[in-house]
Amino acid sequence: MFAQLRSARRALFLPLVAVSFSIASCQPQTSQAPTGTEVGGSSASPVAAGGNNGANVSLTGAGATFPAPLYQRWFSEYNKQHPNIRVSYQSVGSGAGVEQFTQGTVDFAASDTGMKKEEIAKVSKGAILLPMTAGSIVLAYNLPNVQNSIKLPRTVYSDIFLGKIKNWNDAKIAAANSGITLPNTPITVIHRSDGSGTTGVFTKHLSAISPEWKSKVGDGKTVDWPVGVGAKGNEGVTAQIQQTQGAIGYTEYGYANQNNLAMATLENKAGNFVAPTPESASKALAAIELPADLQASNSDPTGADSYPIVTYTWLMAYRNYDDPNKAQAMKDVIEYGLTDGQKLSQELGYVPLPQEVVTKVQAAANQIQS
Repeated sequence: MFAQLRSARRALFLPLVAVSFSIASCQPQTSQAPTGTEVGGSSASPVAAGGNNGANVSLTGAGATFPAPLYQRWFSEYNKQHPNIRVSYQSVGSGAGVEQFTQGTVDFAASDTGMKKEEIAKVSKGAILLPMTAGSIVLAYNLPNVQNSIKLPRTVYSDIFLGKIKNWNDAKIAAANSGITLPNTPITVIHRSDGSGTTGVFTKHLSAISPEWKSKVGDGKTVDWPVGVGAKGNEGVTAQIQQTQGAIGYTEYGYANQNNLAMATLENKAGNFVAPTPESASKALAAIELPADLQASNSDPTGADSYPIVTYTWLMAYRNYDDPNKAQAMKDVIEYGLTDGQKLSQELGYVPLPQEVVTKVQAAANQIQS
């Protein structure tokens, strides 16, 4: 199913370093500075969105690149029903998103690692964190003459990112891939150069499976990489892998799938090699129980068929908005994402939220007020 939809979805993903979607009219699409694209609208009479009585409302957001293609689709589809609501989202990375949200320069933000308690305490309007979708972080690579998916044991891919394994025909890689002729090609590691929730999730996983990584590098939105070349955003990492023969890097499943990148089959906690698919990600997420604050993760999920690197991604909304129309519009857009929007998740490479999670998120979103 994913292969059939791949060509139709290509335009959603690259370039997407800072995509802005303005939902207000139906005029032809126009470019807006080098950081974004704006979708225009018509002069038709406003259509009421929920309880905002048809008022024209602009919402601005910024943050994680991980969910940006899905958010693009949500905002575009929402525009068809509610052209009076203008939604702009800048795909700038989780770190920048949290910073702008804390400073109050946006109406909402997004992060793949949520927010720490001390960060939430700095938000004067209060913060509500809502997991809106989920997916896998994959190890994509560029080896043109290797047709089969390469299997990477846990010790091997952690050693690659530590800079200890430097060549694709290394004996440790070869041992896990009998029958595959591996090239005598140097490995080029591609990592994020910006503050990234994807980096936070990936380095937390490496810390969970490699004591050496934990002690020497650790985890966080930014780390001191032992080796490699930096690129901005999931879209930047994806492009750099495409352009660099011998490259390997971490990126969100949808970006890699959309751009036809080869993805490694990784050894999970149970000792099984599991390919990244929405199904294997869903099995890993099923074991995660969301607490009252809706922030939870599992850096090394159990389960025989679980893919080992998965994450929710959170939308951060204010608990209190000065403008009641913004508060209502924010609630309406979130409700759309949790209902009709979930139906679009799988075709873009994301994992639809289980109904019990949707119910919890809806209850939390109802706390938004003016």
